[in-house]
Amino acid sequence: MIHREAADDRCLPVTCFPVRLSKADTFDDRGVKFVTDVISTHDAATEERDNAPDSSADVPPTGDQPLAWAPRDPEPKKRRLGLWIGLSLGVVALGAGAASMVLIAPGTSVAGINVGWMTPGAAASAIESHLAETTVTLTGAGGDTELTGSDLGMNMDAEALADEAFASRPMWNLGSWMGEPLAGEISVDAATATAVLRGAVPSSFSDPVDAGVVFDAASNAYVITPSAPGTAIDVDALTAAVSDAVAEGRDSVEFSGEPVPAAPAVSDDDATATMTTLNTMLGTIGFYVGEERTVPVEPAVAASWLSIVNDDGTLRIQTDQAAIQATVDTLPGLVDRAPENATNIVDSAGKVLREEKVGVNGRTVGDTSGVAAGFAEQLAEGNGVYALPVTEVPFESVNLFRRIDINLSSQRATLYENGAVVNSWAVSTGLPGTPTPTGDFKVFAHTAKQDMGCYPGAPYCTEDVPWITWFTTNIGFHGTYWHNNYGQRMSHGCVNLPINLAKYVYDWAPVGREVAVHN
Repeated sequence: MIHREAADDRCLPVTCFPVRLSKADTFDDRGVKFVTDVISTHDAATEERDNAPDSSADVPPTGDQPLAWAPRDPEPKKRRLGLWIGLSLGVVALGAGAASMVLIAPGTSVAGINVGWMTPGAAASAIESHLAETTVTLTGAGGDTELTGSDLGMNMDAEALADEAFASRPMWNLGSWMGEPLAGEISVDAATATAVLRGAVPSSFSDPVDAGVVFDAASNAYVITPSAPGTAIDVDALTAAVSDAVAEGRDSVEFSGEPVPAAPAVSDDDATATMTTLNTMLGTIGFYVGEERTVPVEPAVAASWLSIVNDDGTLRIQTDQAAIQATVDTLPGLVDRAPENATNIVDSAGKVLREEKVGVNGRTVGDTSGVAAGFAEQLAEGNGVYALPVTEVPFESVNLFRRIDINLSSQRATLYENGAVVNSWAVSTGLPGTPTPTGDFKVFAHTAKQDMGCYPGAPYCTEDVPWITWFTTNIGFHGTYWHNNYGQRMSHGCVNLPINLAKYVYDWAPVGREVAVHN
């Protein structure tokens, strides 16, 4: 065994690279390592060789060149390109997945505006910007004036449209890619657009005249004042043209600045409808108690309470509450009344023979503090019937017991009511040959005019005898035009009276009235 204390470099026939041997390395007699500590790696050996002094001189020349184990080629470092590519693709996939959750699907357009690959916020901004920057060129009378959608006050609900696009077509839903365009409605501030267009092309504008409604004192009714057309640039048609252009993906449109007829906001038909409402109301306007128009209001007075206002093209009725209050203040004197008692004609048993007078309840108007305000609100809606709050005072019923007394001896008739004499006259009753029958009788009929005794064989004939009140067979009170000898017996049994008194009895004594005839 040969023990080498010094380091040595060895070359094999196939390959040669320095090997660093420690001082404890052991070789056999052929110079081949038998037991060794550590064989350094190629890199370490190379580094040590480069830094150490040349030691070849320390190796004694010999015919037998000793051999050393050549170290293995160093393990190549693992190539990690595939890993890095895999990681990158993973990151991209994760990013794409996350993006798909917040982006709108490719190929999505809203009102002609492409919003694919955008977030809803970016899409809303794109929609707003596109419409705002869309150019309108007014041709003809417009002199090729250019205006923008922003100038004309055009807008879309961009935020809602963008949210709708994202909700219906999210990027993660591959089936929604390259879908049909989504519609978007363009709105316009008509006042802004009209003002801008008028400023750009004043020659195309002449104001129309709205129809109106006024009160005509001569006819005590409302009449209309007719409308007249004007001219303008058609804002609705312009908006439609811009909508079509945007939907087609264009950012400019030409539109004629020539005038077209402009209809009034209030037409003759509109005014006629309001006039009809007002005139109908004038026919019924007033303060009511039940179905009774207790306090009518004259048309001219009502007209002083009302005015017809043109409210942005709509006619409406405006009321003057203070003027109404002036009439409300007079209501107690016009509405309040005492009750009127009913009067019934009865017989001695209390049976009602006739309702002489219908009873009427009294009434007192209630709190009127809110009447003017309430009526003003009704009138503004076209309702002129105001129901007054009233408290009723009920009537009472009064019975009148009436009777007639005929005294044949004194030739006098006396009328009693509840025991009191209400009238008394001289009469002419039957002659001794045709006496008036005595007894207690009841009126059973009335005849306004009739011939008496005018039949074949009759002892007399008196035509057109008036106001007959019958109380027994062929006997009654009646008017007499052929004599005035009252207080003397003159008749064929009837009770003769002057014509006016006969009419009084005719009205005063209903059927069932009790009549007493005695001597």
